Amino acid sequence: MSPSLPLAANAETTPGCAGERHRLWIMAVLSTLMGFGSISTDLYLPALPTMARALATSSGAVEWTIGSYLLGFSFGQLLWGPLGDRYGRRLPVGVGLVLFSLGSAGCALAPGAWVMIGARVVQAIGACAGVVLARAMVRDLYPRDRAAQMLSTLITVMAIAPLLGPLVGGQILAIASWRVIFWLLVAVGLVTLAALFTVPETLPAERRLEHSLGQALIGYGTLLRDPNVIGYSGAGGLFYVGIYAYIAGTPFAYISYYGVPAQRYGLLFGASIAGIMAANAINARLVARLGSDRLLGLGGVGAAVTGLLSAVAAMTGWGGLAGLAISLLAYCAMSGLIVANSIAGALSRHASRAGAVSALVGALQYGVGIVGSGLVGAFADGTPRPLGAVVALGGVGCLACIRLRAAWTR
Repeated sequence: MSPSLPLAANAETTPGCAGERHRLWIMAVLSTLMGFGSISTDLYLPALPTMARALATSSGAVEWTIGSYLLGFSFGQLLWGPLGDRYGRRLPVGVGLVLFSLGSAGCALAPGAWVMIGARVVQAIGACAGVVLARAMVRDLYPRDRAAQMLSTLITVMAIAPLLGPLVGGQILAIASWRVIFWLLVAVGLVTLAALFTVPETLPAERRLEHSLGQALIGYGTLLRDPNVIGYSGAGGLFYVGIYAYIAGTPFAYISYYGVPAQRYGLLFGASIAGIMAANAINARLVARLGSDRLLGLGGVGAAVTGLLSAVAAMTGWGGLAGLAISLLAYCAMSGLIVANSIAGALSRHASRAGAVSALVGALQYGVGIVGSGLVGAFADGTPRPLGAVVALGGVGCLACIRLRAAWTR
């Protein structure tokens, strides 16, 4: 086992070029771990219509492979957070990567939609270990506003994965079966597991909690009574309603409704990821000057406005494909102001339980996100209208939650 990394006070003062390179390598591995939540889905998005035909099922059933993933991803975090606070960060992440690889192999071998849905749950439970504990590792190393800045930087770097995911998935689909996409995810999981052994443990033994897993799970009740934790988590969760509606709905809106070739779907999806990267870069530069709460509020206003514009474009056909794609791109870009700042705000209240808080925040965010993909699947009618309506719901709900949190704390 590698020695524990220095605490927050020393996190940015490692001397020499070698120390700086090592710090950048750690940030790269953490970015990869945080990217598992998106690459697990983004890579196979262009294949959704093909999968529906190959598995002899409906588009709504295939969209539930996204909803089942969110279900496992949401509730799995509640397990990994306390385990990370008790046993350190690296061991639970390593176990999670093994589960992720097994679940990905199950998806590749799935003979039908229901087996695929079950394998996606296993894949998600494994993937969320790295996501939730990577956030906790950032909090181990940095104070609140600096943590928000670092999270924005990590999100900007990790956005390369979903930016390339649909493009790579589309190209694989052009030359091979959709099952090859999931075998690629198996390889990604195993390579990341090997890289994990080069990362030091950020939670030394003397700072770990001695509570049993049952006590830790009961302790979530204390966190749920904190209006700041609920407010920050709710804002991110309601925003994710729109994000996961976008993920579940755009393959059919763009490819089936507007006739975009599957190989070009990745370009439209990649444009939204580029917007997220740009907004996160802006947030990283401004958070020390303006504060994370103010930027979170601006992001909430932007999410509400762009969500409503998306609904108008979807309901009326205003602007055609361009009108819908541009308004959705603008909505996705608000992630740069909402996600990192909401996570950092919640983590700032309970630094000694960063793993559990990170898990609860992630569970609430992704758990509410299930509603977005589920509603799009339930009301799918072959048009973009359900997609636009759910995105608007997410944006307006996010802004309302931000305002309510501010009122509660006052």
